Amino acid sequence: MSKLPAVGTTIFTVMSKLAAEHSAYNLSQGFPNFPVDELLLQLVEEKTRENIHQYMPMAGFPPLLIEIAALIEREYGRRVVPENELLVTAGATQGLFTSIMAFIERGDEVLILDPSYDSYAPAVILAGGTPIHIPLKSDFLPDWDRVAQAITSQTRMLITNNPHNPSGRVWEESDMDSLRDLLLRHDQILWLSDEVYEFITFGQKHYSAHQEDALSERSIVISSFGKTFHITGWKIGYVVASAALMQEIKKVHQFNVFCVNSPAQAALSAYLPMKDVSTLGDFYQEKRDLFQRLLLPSRFELLPCEGTYFQTASYREISELNDVEFCRELTIKHKVAAIPISVFNADKKDDKIIRFCFAKDDETLIQATQQLCTI
Repeated sequence: MSKLPAVGTTIFTVMSKLAAEHSAYNLSQGFPNFPVDELLLQLVEEKTRENIHQYMPMAGFPPLLIEIAALIEREYGRRVVPENELLVTAGATQGLFTSIMAFIERGDEVLILDPSYDSYAPAVILAGGTPIHIPLKSDFLPDWDRVAQAITSQTRMLITNNPHNPSGRVWEESDMDSLRDLLLRHDQILWLSDEVYEFITFGQKHYSAHQEDALSERSIVISSFGKTFHITGWKIGYVVASAALMQEIKKVHQFNVFCVNSPAQAALSAYLPMKDVSTLGDFYQEKRDLFQRLLLPSRFELLPCEGTYFQTASYREISELNDVEFCRELTIKHKVAAIPISVFNADKKDDKIIRFCFAKDDETLIQATQQLCTI
């Protein structure tokens, strides 16, 4: 008997496999294909030659926790206590899963804004809870009236994602005002804020849960070194929460993975004070702008992209195929792999929109867009 009967192989695995089989440019799965910072590689090499290969403390390498706290204070003005309010995790997904498992019980409801990252709902189900999916508006921003209407006495958690994957939208200040007002009226609800793309924004800096003092005792923030420093295969993220919440999260973490890769934590602790994350948005904006400029002659309609390294596009003027079949045809016939947006919706709503990843080297973007412009 399956605990997740509706879950199969993820679309990311499917499309990456299809791309490999057909020698297509893989703009589907969200990982960069350009080199990691040489300085970080040097630090990894140095740390692997030190006596750093045994278990780390359960919460994380203490010097790394100190550097994370300094980063949060520098970027958001929030002071966190490294010993009590931080946890290094085996990727952001493990941080999400562990946080959900710590607080969600049978009978609890968790609000999820669709389209959404596909790990949220399975984690809720495995914890015994019920995911309540609420569609975002057509512009991929929250419909706060619908969110409010979905709240019941069983609502235990709201999961948000800003900057938003898959759409690339960044919330407006009014969205944060609405969320704050809503949660202050319902003090039983925890806020799980997925901010893995926090440093990849263009023009408009994202507004973080770290800046919401009134909700700090009820917020759990998920971040990702993998996304920030394009080292997705390292699988290192971190969780920030009040001491009371973190105590419960750590209880699950210690029986889940206990601790995270030692040399990588040591390398990151040395790297963080040397790196200015505020320049990351500029780097990816150049990628976005190049991708958008190269696609201008195409028949795709490019949608707003204010953050993340994803560009959504409507193919409504190109094909009547559903988005899954269109992505298959795109990969097999035109040698470019993308992700259909319908897979991010619980109801599989299909608006003929697909997602491209532009975190690729310039040559890949040039070659892929040449193919896309022939359609």
